[in-house]
Amino acid sequence: MRLHPIDGGDAAAVRDALPAALDGEHPLALGFDPAPAEVVPDGTAVVIATSGSSGIPKRVVLSAAALRSSAEATAARIGFGQWMLALPAAYIAGVQVLGRSLLAGAEPVLLDGRFTADAFVRATAALRADADRFTSFVPAQLATMLDAAESRADVRDALTSYRAILIGGQALPARLRDRAAEVGVRIVRTYGSSETAGGCVYDGIPLDGVHLAEVDGEVRISGPMLADGYLGDSALTAQVFQTRDDGTRWYRTGDAGTVAPDGRLDITGRIDNVIISGGINVSLDRVERVVRSIPGLERAVVVGMRDDRWGETSVIVLEAGAGDVEAMFEEARALVAAEIGPHARPSQLDVVPELPTLASGKPDRETLRRMARD
Repeated sequence: MRLHPIDGGDAAAVRDALPAALDGEHPLALGFDPAPAEVVPDGTAVVIATSGSSGIPKRVVLSAAALRSSAEATAARIGFGQWMLALPAAYIAGVQVLGRSLLAGAEPVLLDGRFTADAFVRATAALRADADRFTSFVPAQLATMLDAAESRADVRDALTSYRAILIGGQALPARLRDRAAEVGVRIVRTYGSSETAGGCVYDGIPLDGVHLAEVDGEVRISGPMLADGYLGDSALTAQVFQTRDDGTRWYRTGDAGTVAPDGRLDITGRIDNVIISGGINVSLDRVERVVRSIPGLERAVVVGMRDDRWGETSVIVLEAGAGDVEAMFEEARALVAAEIGPHARPSQLDVVPELPTLASGKPDRETLRRMARD
């Protein structure tokens, strides 16, 4: 089957083309222009260009069956209803918001323009009153709406009208989760990637049909929503998607974590997001979680930087306007030293006018690393 390129920045175009793609009849290329000779297996729905957390460009092949399995498992966990799209349609989370709504027989509502409090309220008002409401945010979007809800009843009412707001893309700071609970916002933390057709673990519990394993500290996933592989890269496909002797196919996530006896998943960070400070491995994800527990640093990002004395150190990057930066920095150093060790203490705190983000809404960590070096 030949791919049909579509502008992932045009959410309406993706929405209109998705039904045929979900039938496996009109596979879409999102985020790239396929070569004329490139073909995909029968039943392919979308191929999504993504760099994920590794920064390495990949083109993930997802079948209609995988997307449908994911949508059905989601509905079994949180219910059917109408969805509002507040994420880019070129990313798997955006595709799934559209697909879940369409498969539930409800036309998805598209947020118009930039993600603002006014745009969110308008989009929410456009949802049907007789259907359960759902949407999906990254943590930064949730924080923006919670900030607005402090002074605006219409934003608070819109937030609390959703049966569930899925939060994914990155770890959700505990303080942000608590703020949402105080307002009455019903959130569901999700974990997954393009390779798993989006979130496949909700609040630490895998969806129906999803199986988890921990191998040498790495989390692996199997289930009917796994991608077929990477377009044009059979070597990477064989490396990342591995089939056991019993025929079960597993996806190597590249994430460090643990799977409890009751099946609950706890992600501790990326296996490769580690620096060596003074000869000791330091997980930057772990440092960031500690830093974000401090009031005023909920949106901070922690990156690594070369250091003449220690080899590498962690650096906190914060958007301007957070408060007493010096006091927060000292508190962060003390808390990181107490919970992880003195070798993990951040060496500096950089304040920037605005945190750079990727189109997906995630922090642009590579840009932040360059900024810290400069």
